[in-house]
Amino acid sequence: MSAPASNSARILIVDDDHAQRSLLETFLRSQGYSTQSAASGEAALQLLSEEDYAMMISDVRMPGMSGLETLRRVRQKKPGLPVLLVTAFADIRSAVTAMRDGAVNYLAKPIDLEELIATVRRATQAATDAPMPVAGEAKLPVGVIAASPLMTAVFRDAAVIAPSDSRVLVTGESGVGKEIVVDLIHAWSRRAGVPLVKVNCAAIPEHLLESELFGHEKGAMPGTNQARTGRFEEANAGTIVLDEIGDLPPGLQAKLLQVLQTGTFRRLGATRDLRTGARVLATTNRDLEAQIAAGKFREDLFYRLNVVEIHVPPLRERPEDLLPLATHFFGQFSRQKSRFSATVTAAITHYRWPGNVRELRNAMERAALLSRGEIVLPEHLPARIVAATTEAKAPTAGEALRLEEIEREAILRTLRKNHYNRTETAKELAISRRALTYKLLRLREQGLPIDPPVNED
Repeated sequence: MSAPASNSARILIVDDDHAQRSLLETFLRSQGYSTQSAASGEAALQLLSEEDYAMMISDVRMPGMSGLETLRRVRQKKPGLPVLLVTAFADIRSAVTAMRDGAVNYLAKPIDLEELIATVRRATQAATDAPMPVAGEAKLPVGVIAASPLMTAVFRDAAVIAPSDSRVLVTGESGVGKEIVVDLIHAWSRRAGVPLVKVNCAAIPEHLLESELFGHEKGAMPGTNQARTGRFEEANAGTIVLDEIGDLPPGLQAKLLQVLQTGTFRRLGATRDLRTGARVLATTNRDLEAQIAAGKFREDLFYRLNVVEIHVPPLRERPEDLLPLATHFFGQFSRQKSRFSATVTAAITHYRWPGNVRELRNAMERAALLSRGEIVLPEHLPARIVAATTEAKAPTAGEALRLEEIEREAILRTLRKNHYNRTETAKELAISRRALTYKLLRLREQGLPIDPPVNED
């Protein structure tokens, strides 16, 4: 490992999962920190006895010495060292214990990188107002719009994650732009010059999907007169995207798990295994944790796929993107320069867009086809959009303040109700976890309590 910069804080990362260690190291280095990693609590204690660190980030559930026990030992040897604990298990009692034993914070996997860097900066006293770089200075392609803080953060996360080989799960409602995110992760990765292979798990019949993924030998299936190369074999040194992974049949979930665990698979009708070095990216519009609870999705596969999660928020949560996206899409479909009337602008701004970016794009295509003059009028939009926003009006200053107070009270009440579990709080509030994180960071700046009390039993 290269020598750390003399002015950078050094962070020790402790996790038995190599992919998770790699992800955290890549991300923190992109933010100007130097890092060192350990695969166990025992190894971390040895490193701490030999060198100085500004902070330690440790997983909770590890073979041998747990993260909680490691924290207690660290407190004996290095009482002033900030320690951040992370875990894939939503266990409020462990969180409270960790805070009582001196952890600076407690984050759940998949880690929200915005929340992580905020915690690290506070703990290392290296806070800065400078924004995190997008794609390590990589630029967004023409036509990819990120005017809102939420989408800026999404593409920033994609840029940081891209150079690693970590598996990524991209979640979000239909039509939000998940495909653009996986395309950029591949384009910004070291694999950009090799194939990007996509498989839609929801569009291919179950009896054909196994052959699509893994291939088959001649005669392995009725009517197959020649062998077929599967998509994992095609992707080999590149990237494979498993679209709508939540629709993968149970039988194939076990076979995919084997590929992720061993890097090997077998064609239908074959007698020997083949290897693949493909990086796996997956997308879903389903709540996979609910699928797990219903027995429809394997929990072990979920954690294998979900080394890091990028959640693409719905369009209604990022209003700053509406007009830039609408203008861009209209320009794609119209040869003339037109502007939106005030009524059309209001309709675009106030409509909820249940179909997200895809619905907005279709609406702008319609408007471009129907408009002939210099101004786009309400009748050029789909009737449902105009009808849904006819009565919409902006709140007064007093109403806006009251709405902010109601939102603040609702967030804090729901957070306490869910024992400070942010994932469950976001679900109950019907917002994305990232949106909740932004709101909580603002509440923390206002001095409001957003963390579990350390004296809770």
